[in-house]
Amino acid sequence: MTLLDVSGPFRPGTGGLPPYLAGREEEQAVYRSLLAGLDRGEPAPSEVILYGPRGNGKTALLRWMAKEVSSVPGVDALQITPSEFETRTEFAEMLLPESGWEVARPAEFTVRGFTRRPGENAPAPRIRSVLQLRSAKKPLILLLDEAHTLAPRVGRELLNAAQEVGREAPFLLVLAGTPDLRDHLGTMGASFWNRSRKLRIGRLDDSAAADAIRLPLKSEETSISEEALVHVVRESHGYPFFLQLWGAALWHRAHADPSLPSQDLTTADTAACQSLFDSEKNDYYLDRYNELARAELLEVARSVAELFAERRQVNSREILAAVRRAPGFDDGEKAVAAQRTLDHLGFLWQAAGTPHWEPGIPSLMDYIREFVPPA
Repeated sequence: MTLLDVSGPFRPGTGGLPPYLAGREEEQAVYRSLLAGLDRGEPAPSEVILYGPRGNGKTALLRWMAKEVSSVPGVDALQITPSEFETRTEFAEMLLPESGWEVARPAEFTVRGFTRRPGENAPAPRIRSVLQLRSAKKPLILLLDEAHTLAPRVGRELLNAAQEVGREAPFLLVLAGTPDLRDHLGTMGASFWNRSRKLRIGRLDDSAAADAIRLPLKSEETSISEEALVHVVRESHGYPFFLQLWGAALWHRAHADPSLPSQDLTTADTAACQSLFDSEKNDYYLDRYNELARAELLEVARSVAELFAERRQVNSREILAAVRRAPGFDDGEKAVAAQRTLDHLGFLWQAAGTPHWEPGIPSLMDYIREFVPPA
């Protein structure tokens, strides 16, 4: 059995919306405020950027945002990823509505319910034109996941269109991506990052991590002892993907025999689930190990991991010094590039509101120290 295939309320690895989105109250409040403004026909005060290492629930949060719009009939939402299109024409066409509208200049639109005028060779729609049309008809939220993979040519047109349309129309652009999203957007529009509302999506604190396990189990009429819950929170390090793995394992154990009532979970159950969780976790770590190997950064990662053996946070100068201790990385520019790549891969994560750094996943540092010999 793999935990990625277990049914129940937990959604490890799918980006699916869990029954309870723990620890995202601030982000949800910001979004609900913006949604209420759009429902009143007001332009959004800024675009929104969700960014953080993989596995922290950005896609799940986007799914929650799309679902939240369904309770506000006066607003539309469209969720897209760059993998669904290759060119700016394909992207613009995806923005068109499913059904036709009466439009002032139908020759601009060529697909999905719009009459082709003057024919098959009618020009492709512009992103700005489509956004203006849709926002004029009904307030619109565009949710773009994996934005760090957005093609620069498409991205430049989208960012410019979002700024121009958003000045007057009830339109909101939400971008979600990994920590390298900042640099990626910088190649498209120098001011976009600074003018946007940025929401950091990182690991959960202990209280939110406990809720992410306890409340979905409670909805399934299953309880978990405090001791067992403490073990799960400690083992997961507040990493949402690991929490979903633990939840799936515990739910399966409690509901393995559908003819029996679900049982209360104890430390005996966490002990029984430990090997299954460890197997999934180690597969994940091996993927990250191979990723670092392809980037030729294993020795660099090992050197940086040593900094965190006894400490939770370190400053940028210490990180750079650790990188330069790795063989072949004493050159300043090469060391800075390596540090940036570790950030982009989520091996490192800058602590909120400070210039300090922390592990993207603390236990991944342990894995690297175990399997990468010191230089």
